[in-house]
Amino acid sequence: MSRWKWLLIAIAVLVAGIVAWRLWSQRAPTAARGGGASDAPVPVTVVAAESKDVPIFLNALGTVQALNTVTVNAQVSGQLMAIHFKEGEEVKQGSLIAEIDPRTFQAALDQALAKKKQDEAQLSASRSTLARYEELIKQHFVAAQDLENQRQTVRQQEALVAADDAAISSARTQLSFTKITAPIDGIAGIRQVDVGNLISANGSTGIVVLTQVHPLNVLFSLPEQNIDLVRTSGSPADSLAVTALDRNDSHEIAQGVLKVVDNQIDTTTGTFKLKAEFTNLQNTLWPGQFVNVRVQVRTVAGGVVVPATAVQRGPDGSYAYVVQGDNTVAMTALEVGDEASDSTVLIKSGLKSGDKVVTEGQFRLKPGSKVQPLAPGEAAPATSAEELAKIKDAGPKQQPQRRRPGGGG
Repeated sequence: MSRWKWLLIAIAVLVAGIVAWRLWSQRAPTAARGGGASDAPVPVTVVAAESKDVPIFLNALGTVQALNTVTVNAQVSGQLMAIHFKEGEEVKQGSLIAEIDPRTFQAALDQALAKKKQDEAQLSASRSTLARYEELIKQHFVAAQDLENQRQTVRQQEALVAADDAAISSARTQLSFTKITAPIDGIAGIRQVDVGNLISANGSTGIVVLTQVHPLNVLFSLPEQNIDLVRTSGSPADSLAVTALDRNDSHEIAQGVLKVVDNQIDTTTGTFKLKAEFTNLQNTLWPGQFVNVRVQVRTVAGGVVVPATAVQRGPDGSYAYVVQGDNTVAMTALEVGDEASDSTVLIKSGLKSGDKVVTEGQFRLKPGSKVQPLAPGEAAPATSAEELAKIKDAGPKQQPQRRRPGGGG
């Protein structure tokens, strides 16, 4: 091999060495700074485990249902003369809702009354004739057959008068149907027909729909594995407490009681239905509304609870980071019970009252990590001016070390 080729190879090796050394010199200070940062305490939010009586809840999605819903229909046909309710307002049972033209029905009642008077007059005459026949039969002036025929006539006319009474009652009832009243207390919906229209008896649309909302019901379902817990915790007579919350679980809407547990499990869904009743005096619930339902089934005395954010899930089960006396953390396995409330969890084993668990900042931790415990809502203290100055002074000292090899090259 010629001398020039050896010279080119030597120059290439030298250049590669310089490049490698420069790359190493640039990464070394960064790694050193990273190592120092990893040794600094990690700021985390810490909350102490509490011991208290813990109510246990079952949660479900429920549908609000009116206690009674009635479509108000006309019971007789005729022209609608007047409407006596306002849409969206509450009406009382028995209050007048609408009126139908009563003239035809009043005429039918008058006709029935006149027919009764006519039949009563005939009955009175027949009874007088019967009384004379009964006196004359003693003197043998009237045949026995004529007396019996007169008695039959009186009976027939008594039946006619009784039929007239029934016809009068029917006509009076039909007349009363021209004044339509509310069958229940409830909220009037949107009017389905206007004044002046001819309406038919028991029409398909009706005049208005009334919904009773004081009280009302909430229907919901629970998984079949909870049925024993519900049945052993109480019954409709015991009235388990039920809470309705908004769809975001952010605030309570109303308080009620459990009324009914359905008598069978739905085999297609593996759930069973329940019905709770709410007084709803403030109209906070509305028919057709979806709400989150929380049923209190029992209370654990002296249970240990921690915020739900403290409980982490791993391949070996649930765990939490517990802060030790030297401000390091230990990964502690937990046996988790039921949800105690919206934000806390009941711990069966693994923690005791007073243990400090990490609720925020766990993703930066590993067993043995040094931490800086902070109270909920507390921010980590800002870096002091002295520390910033030290960091700033350290930068220029390291920068020339990365440039000198380049300049020499």
